[in-house]
Amino acid sequence: MAKRPIKNVGLIVKRDSPQALAIARELGAWITARGLVAMAEGDVARAIKARPLAIEDLARHAELIVVLGGDGTLLAIARLIGERETPILGINLGGLGFLTQATIEEARSSLERVLAGDYEVDRRIMLEASVTRGGRGRKAAIADGLRAFNDVVINKREIGTMLEIEVVADHKPFCSYRADGLIVATPTGSTAYALSAGGPIVFPTLNVIVLAPICPHTLSNRPVVLPDTFELEIRVIGKLAAALTLDGQQRIALGPDDAVKVRKSRSVVALIRSTHPYFEIWRDKLRWG
Repeated sequence: MAKRPIKNVGLIVKRDSPQALAIARELGAWITARGLVAMAEGDVARAIKARPLAIEDLARHAELIVVLGGDGTLLAIARLIGERETPILGINLGGLGFLTQATIEEARSSLERVLAGDYEVDRRIMLEASVTRGGRGRKAAIADGLRAFNDVVINKREIGTMLEIEVVADHKPFCSYRADGLIVATPTGSTAYALSAGGPIVFPTLNVIVLAPICPHTLSNRPVVLPDTFELEIRVIGKLAAALTLDGQQRIALGPDDAVKVRKSRSVVALIRSTHPYFEIWRDKLRWG
C-alpha cells in the first residue's frame, strides 16, 4: 500500500479510562502543533480539544487512526473502516496487546515514526457474514455484509442444551458438530476465543481460517485450518435457540432454518506493524518462559 502524507489523525479513546484521555490530550496537542488535524468522537473531542466527529465519519475521513485502549477498542473501529485500508496504530494501556502492539511509553515515538512515513503495515484479513432465513423455497436475507476482524461465532442461547451444527465448506459437505457452538476465526482471531477453545495459534498474516468447535460432544471433532478462499455455509439443525456473534460485540439471534454464510471479506485491516516481533508479543501475552 502506497504511503501518502497524513494530514489528519483520528483518536479512538477508551471512554472509561482517565489514562487514555490524558494520553489522547497530549497526543492531540502534539498533532495540532505540527499543523495537522486531530479528530475524535464528540465528548472525547471536547475533552482533548480535537475536532468532533461521529465515529462513522471519523472512520471514513481519518488518514491515520490511533487507538488508545485495548484490543476490544481496536476491533470496534476496524469493522467500521470498510475498504479504505486506513492504517491503524494501536496503543495498549496495559502493555503489549495482540492488536494494540505499542505500549504507553512508546505512544509519542510510535506516532512520530508513523507521521514520518517510517512504518510498515500488515494487511490482515477480515471475515464477512450473511444470514438467510427460510428453507429451499422462499428465502429472505436477514443480515448481510457483517464484518468481523477476530471471529464469527455461532453459540447457544440456553444453558444445558447442545447445538447440532452442519457445515458446508467450499460447496462440499464438511462436518456435523454437536457442541456448544462453533468459532470461525481469522489468523488474527486465532489468539482470541478460538485459542480458549483449543484452536491453534496462527501466524497473523497467513491466508487461512480456523474452525474451532466449542465443547464438542465428540472428542475427535478437533479445530481445523482451511484456506481462506473457502466459503462456509453453517446451519443449526432443530429449534434450539442460537445466536451469531461478531468479534464478541455484535449479536444477532438465529431462528430455525437460518443459514449463515461466512467468507473472506474484500476489506482488510491495515494494522501498523509493531517494532516488537510477533514472537515477543506471544511470549509476553502467553507467558512463555
